[in-house]
Amino acid sequence: MEIRLEQPNTGCQISSLRLLANGDGKAPPRSLVKRLKLVMRRHLSPDRERAFKKWSNNLINNLYRLVSRHPKPIVQSISTFTRDLQAGDWVRVRSLEEIEATLNHWRQLRGCTFIPEMAAYCGTTQRVLKRVERFVDERDLRVKTSKGIVLLEGVMCKGTADFGSCDRSCLYFWREEWLEKINDKRSHEPDLEGTLSGKDR
Repeated sequence: MEIRLEQPNTGCQISSLRLLANGDGKAPPRSLVKRLKLVMRRHLSPDRERAFKKWSNNLINNLYRLVSRHPKPIVQSISTFTRDLQAGDWVRVRSLEEIEATLNHWRQLRGCTFIPEMAAYCGTTQRVLKRVERFVDERDLRVKTSKGIVLLEGVMCKGTADFGSCDRSCLYFWREEWLEKINDKRSHEPDLEGTLSGKDR
């Protein structure tokens, strides 16, 4: 039996995700807003999604100003954030309040989303695994470049409230603005309690 691939041989397993799946799995019920977000995520190109989010964020901020509310983000970035974190650096994940102050109405900073499941790591001590400077975008199978994003050792996603459990064990993307480099060697021990609480959610 001949098997016709939907994507050309790219030398990456990402192109086979749709083919290896047995079908859609059960997911928690979604609100109308979440369903609309999924439609946008699945049908808009990355460039169009970015443009729409920028336009809608500016629109909401203008409405906020009309009712004398602070636009988002309240600050563009934390003034003391660490630049150029490297593999092996120890960091403290900033508090949820500090991180939320950097997010727009889409809970993003410079395109990077801070999802609710990442909040369990706020205040914990972690170690940088590596910088993210190149990655494959699954939607269009293009290699994208990035700045100011790192991965943390062992800090992996186990699923979300929106989709339920997921076995891919993807590492979270962290903006450097959300992390504080630790220089005190006595603090160079991972926060096992915080890490475990994040894994056992």
